[in-house]
Amino acid sequence: MIKAVLVDDEPLARSIVTEYLESYPQVHVVAECNDGFEGAKAIMQYQPDIVFLDIQMPKINGFEMLEIIDKQPAVIFTTAFDEYAIRAFEQHAIDYLLKPITKARFDRAMAKFLDNKQVEVDKENTRKLLENMHSTHGRLDRVVVKTGTKIKIIPVDSIICLEADDDYVKIHTDEGTFLKSKTMASFEQQLDPLHFIRVHRSFIVKIEHIVRLEPYEKDGYTAVLSNGINASVSKSGYSRLKQLLGM
Repeated sequence: MIKAVLVDDEPLARSIVTEYLESYPQVHVVAECNDGFEGAKAIMQYQPDIVFLDIQMPKINGFEMLEIIDKQPAVIFTTAFDEYAIRAFEQHAIDYLLKPITKARFDRAMAKFLDNKQVEVDKENTRKLLENMHSTHGRLDRVVVKTGTKIKIIPVDSIICLEADDDYVKIHTDEGTFLKSKTMASFEQQLDPLHFIRVHRSFIVKIEHIVRLEPYEKDGYTAVLSNGINASVSKSGYSRLKQLLGM
């Protein structure tokens, strides 16, 4: 049996996919979800083989939902998204169904998915698509993280600094510290450079939270932040900081 999860805030869109799946008795819909919160929980609970996913949804969008899932599923997007985003899908061989969805187009997407050689490729391409969307979308205004079984939305305005932590990034905020499975480079691309600066390979700091700079070892500095964290500042990071602050 192939397990499927449907995530779309439009009941009609979900019903169309369910109707089309009647032609595939080997596929069983284990959950229908109305938003990204429900979708993330269902995917983690059922570990589906395929997810039919809308992008523009209330609360959190489809990309944000995928970011908080540890093991990326194979995904067929069901979207009314614009052509600019669709080009990103095409670059990474992720299949998508542009609404309104026709049965013929649905069947082509299913044929691709049912090709066993393609399934693991699709899962890897889901990860690559997320990385690509980081570089093509505009400035980041919030970060969605998973804390235990809960999902939290962190406004960028509340971030004090970001710290590399192996395969994760520690997000230090005025409410505490949260972990995100994402690279420092992708955060650096998306955060507003007028407010955030990468001062070290392990630290991105919000400029307004720098209390003072202190010398540290030879040619090194430490940025003391408003929450008490001492962020390492490299030689190149110090040069960028001086230029930004007009020092």
